[in-house]
Amino acid sequence: MSAVDDIVAQVLTLQVRIYQAMARLEARTDHEALHDLRIAVRRIRSLMRPFRAIPEVLCLIDAAKQVGALTTPVRDLEVMIEELKNRGFHSQANLREARLKSHYSTIIRSTAVANLLNQLDCWPSAFRSVEIDKGSKYLTTRIRRTLNRQLKRLLAALEDAEFDRHQLRAMVKRVRYLTESFPQFSPLSCEAAGALKSLQFALGEWHDQYQWCQQALVEVDLRPLHKTWLKGSSRALEAAEAQLAAFADLFRDGSQRLNK
Repeated sequence: MSAVDDIVAQVLTLQVRIYQAMARLEARTDHEALHDLRIAVRRIRSLMRPFRAIPEVLCLIDAAKQVGALTTPVRDLEVMIEELKNRGFHSQANLREARLKSHYSTIIRSTAVANLLNQLDCWPSAFRSVEIDKGSKYLTTRIRRTLNRQLKRLLAALEDAEFDRHQLRAMVKRVRYLTESFPQFSPLSCEAAGALKSLQFALGEWHDQYQWCQQALVEVDLRPLHKTWLKGSSRALEAAEAQLAAFADLFRDGSQRLNK
């Protein structure tokens, strides 16, 4: 299978997953529907990232971005509710859970999701036209360049002890999904790829508790948890820093392959 065929096949598979996740979200069958929807959309954005300069791809990229923006605060609310339940703060959890139905309905009826599904229907033929016009080598060259550029940026960020950890978390997430989208072009070893995924999880743990601390400062019913989350955030950041150092060493050892 050519690289272009593989990309098209991946996007079609993700389109099916979006339809499935939307059906589950509407039927309220489980608590992972929104999460699965967001993962599918994130993977589409990663697959399209190397082709952002191509007009035929821009509409799909923008549509996926809009769905991501729409669903992010709702997913954050889901994660907060789960945390509150786990800590026994059921009244606070129930109060926030009551909002979810309205949020889910908004997502299901949104023009953002409808537009994304429409763009996904139109995209394959548009992408094929680019392949016919410019050739598959043009597209694979863009993939390699994007991977190398993003990995070099990540390496530079890892070397900078003062680099903002929130930005680093976003960068790690972006690079992880990008390398997973194009494993045949990624210079990362299997060990480094696994370490990158673990690093994203560690930074995510810290980020969640940091965000909860900020919310506890403005939402009165969360204040009893502020100190707990503050301590948890500090511990999570310390653990993430250790993983950052280990990944940096691993990444640095294989960085000579970035220019190939």
